[in-house]
Amino acid sequence: MADRLITGLRLLVLGGVLLAGVGLIGHAVGSVWLTTTTGPTAYLLLAHPDTAGSRLRSAVAGHTAAVACGLAALAAFGLWNHPSIVEQRHDTLTQIAAQAIAVGCTLLALAVLDAHHPPAAATALLIASGIARPGAPLYGMLAGLALTLAGAFAGGKLTALSARRS
Repeated sequence: MADRLITGLRLLVLGGVLLAGVGLIGHAVGSVWLTTTTGPTAYLLLAHPDTAGSRLRSAVAGHTAAVACGLAALAAFGLWNHPSIVEQRHDTLTQIAAQAIAVGCTLLALAVLDAHHPPAAATALLIASGIARPGAPLYGMLAGLALTLAGAFAGGKLTALSARRS
């Protein structure tokens, strides 16, 4: 029980500092960098640094594939300039199809690339839903992800080192 509490407290500090930093930097530059894909990415990389899904290669390839699939779905379904599901307060059948295809194609890409990183599915969904549409929302999400990946990778390495010393 004490080991789990210490691990949990370490994750609380590392995750809190990392995500607060991402959010504050985004705020300082006038953009939203803290999105719903950064939290699961931070958790996976910090809590499970030795798993296949938290390899830096898997995270980068996974989110890259998700961005490509999300943007391709927007283009294929003619939704590039369509209001997001948040702006409309509902999604259309076309948006539902685009979101499903974007996530499905992302999962296919993750399998083919052997880059299993579950949070990438959230990235595809954010883009295909229009929440992280091309332009400032997408750029902010990508900047936040890049900073989260860098910080979580470094934090995960620190966590792994301190766990080995214990």
